[in-house]
Amino acid sequence: QETMEDIDKNGDGFIDLEEYIGDMYSHDGDAEEPEWVKTEREQFVEFRDKNRDGKMDKEETKDWILPSDYDHAEAEARHLVYESDQNKDGKLSREEIVEKYDLFVGSQATDFGEALVRHDE
Repeated sequence: QETMEDIDKNGDGFIDLEEYIGDMYSHDGDAEEPEWVKTEREQFVEFRDKNRDGKMDKEETKDWILPSDYDHAEAEARHLVYESDQNKDGKLSREEIVEKYDLFVGSQATDFGEALVRHDE
């Protein structure tokens, strides 16, 4: 709902291609769009707009923001381990966590650091 409200500039309850691109890129007088913008246009047409009506409805927007085949918690946990596991043993020591505390404090997986306060060895 929040994404729809932010991006749906004309208030019709849908996100059209120009609103979708406009959320990420402003032309600012550029003669030609960067390649990544062209790729995003293709993504919209090929994958985001599933029913091919030229706009994303609430369900299509939900699939874009929260894809059902993507586990956010697992991805964040893998990211934290990958970035922090200095000796690459697949486990995190207290020292490795403290060394990268900024990652953990900024992570939704640790409730933005609150889980670290409650943790007890």
